[in-house]
Amino acid sequence: MSAWLTRITPDPRSRDARRDLGGSQSAAGLHRRLMSLYPDDAGPDPRARFGILFRVDDTPTGPHILLQSTHEPDLTRLPDSYGHALTRPLDPLLDALRPGLTIRYRCVANAVRKPGASTRALYDLPAVVPLKGTAADEWWQRQADAAGLKALTTHSQPMDAAQAIRKPHGPGKEQRIRHARTRFDGTATIVDPDQLRTKITEGIGRGKAYGCGLLSIAPSRETA
Repeated sequence: MSAWLTRITPDPRSRDARRDLGGSQSAAGLHRRLMSLYPDDAGPDPRARFGILFRVDDTPTGPHILLQSTHEPDLTRLPDSYGHALTRPLDPLLDALRPGLTIRYRCVANAVRKPGASTRALYDLPAVVPLKGTAADEWWQRQADAAGLKALTTHSQPMDAAQAIRKPHGPGKEQRIRHARTRFDGTATIVDPDQLRTKITEGIGRGKAYGCGLLSIAPSRETA
């Protein structure tokens, strides 16, 4: 299965781009924008069918949108003057993965845990509890292990939660969606390339429709 990585550099003069990047509550709007770059007749879960993951990175020149998918996006569907966009295949990078290779990684993830039913009832806890600090780092360590990586260094940084309003298809109240986000950066050694390829294409954790779960890697400077 082929994979594609698209980098979009939004033009700050574009009203559409500014709206899509207008803070934590814009995640759902950006998701809809990116989904519009793919075929419409994709079934009930087009995000999963096309392996769509995305993230917004702050850079010295402004925000960049990283979009990954297993179907090449149609960039002509972006609004005029939205910004500069370029797609390249990820297959060369995925094919080059091998045990022992040291890489740099980045992932914005929804680090949470699910309390047991009795604990939830006793303390009136939500279905999932956001993790912070050491607990978030331990969560990431488990995710790295499951991705076929041995984490060497980890730096975690809490981010604003991604928020959206989910409207019901029929009668009912609107539901407020909130996904806590933590950015994990560091270096790791590849233990299992096949596991790593799977996690790169599938994503990590929850909240993938809200800019969570995209695992980016690059060869470490020490081994490049």
